[in-house]
Amino acid sequence: MMRASSRIALAIAALALLAIYVVPLWRIDLHAPQYPEGLGLRIWVNQITGVKPNDLNSINMLNHYIGMHEISPDDIPELRLMPWMLGGLVGLGLLVAVAGRRGPVVGWLLLLGFGAVAGLVDFWMWGYRYGHELDEHAAIKVPGMSYQPPVIGTKQLLNFEAAAWPETGAWIALAVFAVGVWVLLRERRRLVVAAAAVLAAACGSPGPRPIALGEEVCRHCHMTIADPRFAAELVTTRGRVYVFDDVGCLAAFVASESVPSTVVHSLWVHDFLHPDSLLDARSASYLRVDSLRTPMSSHLAALAPGAAVDSAHARLGGIRLGWEELLREGRRG
Repeated sequence: MMRASSRIALAIAALALLAIYVVPLWRIDLHAPQYPEGLGLRIWVNQITGVKPNDLNSINMLNHYIGMHEISPDDIPELRLMPWMLGGLVGLGLLVAVAGRRGPVVGWLLLLGFGAVAGLVDFWMWGYRYGHELDEHAAIKVPGMSYQPPVIGTKQLLNFEAAAWPETGAWIALAVFAVGVWVLLRERRRLVVAAAAVLAAACGSPGPRPIALGEEVCRHCHMTIADPRFAAELVTTRGRVYVFDDVGCLAAFVASESVPSTVVHSLWVHDFLHPDSLLDARSASYLRVDSLRTPMSSHLAALAPGAAVDSAHARLGGIRLGWEELLREGRRG
């Protein structure tokens, strides 16, 4: 299971795709001496418009003279399909964020990438048809000449310089894709760290490792570990790691002597305020706050000694405890 912050980032990215409904995706500009202000087209998810009010009509008039098809948005089926496809990507992205697993994220990104490539290929084919399938009875005919506009970049077409570049919608889609890749790399880093920890345990002193949230279960209560703020670990002298979903579960497990104390190498708890950080369980400070919802209702949060626990105690209330007090409670059951 991915971290909550990664899932939120994915959800925001998916919702950002909705902006493409109201901003253009691509732009084509035509510049020639007789049109000093230029002519231009904007391609949207569901329409094609002129950059200026009469540009589309002017371009169609020029196209008529050289035998090109009229650009009629109503005759382009892609403009009717793309809004539905975009809505599907938004909905799927939200489902992927809720699922919180790397596999669906990869699939969603592949769909985004495929959609972008398919769109560019379709744009090229559209331009090829308009630029090559010319009316043989056109008023202006230049042997061997075609008028396919560029997909991206610039191109000389008779006395016109044609330029095609991404617009706001394309940049939004690219940013959304980048967020998805960033989330994958961020989550993948946890796997790399885990592998490094296992290798370190095999080659040197044993130590803790990242917990695969949403996948591993607590050694004591057998519940799936989902919230890193309350997770804990026991490391044996041979490098074996037992993981727990609640500080109370760790204390109860240690108190039960299920693993003899002579075999315990170290005990670790996740810092409640900084869940990516680990604290030595024996030297950490603990707050029991009745209003704090923990996985197994111990109401315990582990904090670094000093200013951090003082500040949290002043803000949350509750009572302060040390590791030995937790062990005594664990022995009492």
